Formats: sequence, structure tokens, C-alpha cells
Amino acid sequence: MSNPSSITATAALLLSLISTVTSHYSSSTFSSSPPAPQSTVWHSARATYYAASDPRDAVGGACGYGDLVKAGYGMATVGLSEALFQRGQICGACFELRCVDDLRWCIPGTSIIVTATNFCAPNYGFTAEGGGRCNPPNKHFVLPIEAFEKIAIWKAGNMPVQYRRIKCRKGGGVRFTIDGSGIFVSVLISNVGGAGDIVAVKIKGSRTGWLPMGRNWGQNWHINSDLRNQPLSFEVTNSDGLTLTSYNVAPKNWNFGQTFEGKQFEA
Repeated sequence: MSNPSSITATAALLLSLISTVTSHYSSSTFSSSPPAPQSTVWHSARATYYAASDPRDAVGGACGYGDLVKAGYGMATVGLSEALFQRGQICGACFELRCVDDLRWCIPGTSIIVTATNFCAPNYGFTAEGGGRCNPPNKHFVLPIEAFEKIAIWKAGNMPVQYRRIKCRKGGGVRFTIDGSGIFVSVLISNVGGAGDIVAVKIKGSRTGWLPMGRNWGQNWHINSDLRNQPLSFEVTNSDGLTLTSYNVAPKNWNFGQTFEGKQFEA
């Protein structure tokens, strides 16, 4: 027959464990992407480059930033393979890359910092090992030649590299470019410091509460709501889980096509 004091002690231990586990999970925030603190761990990948034959080649991209020079990104940009792109959520994140394992082509002691602005689509006409450089599960970076040549000689072609996620350092505040028509409002969010990528956005007019926006593509967010003739405020949350609120960023008389600047995340 069991000792009553032993049963009582066992029950107390179980209750303590359950309490600890419940407390852990209730205080945790779950996300579809990993947090993005500056990493000290380097990961293996490969990198190639493209040479823009026309200035218009610097315009566009799967993240929606438009003219990368005017947007402040310049040539310090990168397209990511499907294994890294996270369906566009990673847009705006910053990476440090360095060339490794090839003394013929690597420039010793160098690294570059680039912002994710584009997507390198898979080519399923080839295998991942036989020409499909951006096919899963390959981790691949496509750089402008101006960035590539800072870490390797251009003749290297498809180079082994190491990369790590780092904090973004941006001048000025987060930028909100408002587009759309009527009650359809689309906002491109760019020049984001800290983690760099945005996972949630809310917008507020002077006659509304906080309204959640949906991701359209890349870092373009949208909502159907009549926000005309109201100053607009924005609340943005990055992949670190940090939220930044910028009040009355756009004045009452804002128009589609305008860009406004808010606060900035700390790097």
C-alpha cells in the first residue's frame, strides 16, 4: 500500500513541473520565422553575380522596393534563393557575406553587408546540383557585380561563401510610401533598421482605431479602408518581436504616391 506522504510529495512535484511548463509557453511568442539578432555563427552558401546592362535593371525586384538607388539601397543588395527567401518575409533583412575556400579568387580579409531586395527563382529544368543554383535546398545569393567584386574576383563565377544575419544600420527613419486608389491603400515599408524585415503592420487614421494590414507581396502591405483626409499613424513589428509606433507620419492632406518618414529601430 502506498505511503500517503509519498503520494503527496509526488503530486506536488508534478504540479510544479506543469506550472513551469505552462508559464514557459504562455510567455513565449511563436513566429513562422526565427528571431534575427546579430549572429556570430557563419553558415555555408554559394554566390553568383549579375552585371546590369541597363540602369533600369536596378528597378523592381520581388520585395517591391522599386528603384533601389532612390530607395537608398544602392548596389549593396542581394537576391535570395527559395531556401532563404521565406516567401518575401525576409525582404529588408541584412546579411554579411565573405568569400571562402578558394584562394585563387577570394579577396582575403574582406566582407560585404547587403540587404535582401529580390528573389532568385528556382529553375526546375535543372537539378539542384546540376545548374539549378537557386533550387531548394540550395542557399544561394545573387549579387550585383559591384558588390561581388568587393569579396572575390569576377572570374570566380559561382563562389562558395559564408553568411550570417546581422542588424541593419539605416540612415533616417522607416519610410512609408503610400499608394493605391479610393479605399484601397497600399503601403511600401522600406529603410528599416534593426532586424530589417517586418512581420506585422497596423495603420490608424484620426477617425479609426488601429487596423491590421495584410502583406500583399514583399514589404508591400494593404488594407481596404477609407483613410482619406486623416493623418495616418503606423505600428510596425519586426522579426525580433519589437514594435515601433510612429504617430501622425502622414498629414491630413496626404496623397497617393507620397513617401513619409517615421521613427527608426535601434541597430
